[in-house]
Amino acid sequence: MTDQAAGGQASALSDENVVAYLRQHPDFFTRHEDLLRDLRLPHASGAAISLVERQVHLFREQRDTLRRELKDLVAIARQNDRLFEKSKRLLMQLLEAEALSDIAMVIDDSIRNDFGLDAASLVLFADAPDAFQGQSGLRGMTLEDARDVFGSLLEAPRALCGPLRPAQLAHLFPGQEDIQSVAIIPLRRAEPIGLFAVGSRQAQYFDSSMGSLFLSYISDSLCRMLPPLLQREQVPEVAATAVETR
Repeated sequence: MTDQAAGGQASALSDENVVAYLRQHPDFFTRHEDLLRDLRLPHASGAAISLVERQVHLFREQRDTLRRELKDLVAIARQNDRLFEKSKRLLMQLLEAEALSDIAMVIDDSIRNDFGLDAASLVLFADAPDAFQGQSGLRGMTLEDARDVFGSLLEAPRALCGPLRPAQLAHLFPGQEDIQSVAIIPLRRAEPIGLFAVGSRQAQYFDSSMGSLFLSYISDSLCRMLPPLLQREQVPEVAATAVETR
């Protein structure tokens, strides 16, 4: 073969050809170990290192990345364990409640002191919302008014997190204008029962990407506990039909 022909073949061999060949023959450097000592790659320090050294460096970076990811997963698991324990304690206390006022008091105490949040609100839909006046943490609204104020929030299938409009905050947390971030979830059985919300003074505490499993867990429990108490206390409310479906 002439030098010109060999040069033509060499020029036709592209980077892509070399990469494709090495991918198809991963044992290439096993069969040609002498090349590993001859190859040199630039390093951030400015000095050239061998391919073997470069591989070791990459493996160490991958190891460190996996360690960080594992550490993050462990931290998340521990946080979820703590949330589960707090939710369990709250549920046990709610099961002992004998009146609506007890439910509101338990929720307010747990959310503030156990979960470390700034506010909690339990809004029940009633034909006579004034029946809930004077009961701390418990508020009443007609379903019609609730739809005017909260709109599509009442139809949300899960908890919604983030900022709310001033009018919505005023109904959930009257007298607490400093609440800036809220997680809110509708309560319903066959019919809407009410709303359960927790709030924080930190503007970014709740966001749309935040998980809300513990809120759903609590709200599912409330949806089963509230109708019998509403019926027992003979509070006129829209959700009474939910009791009949049990």
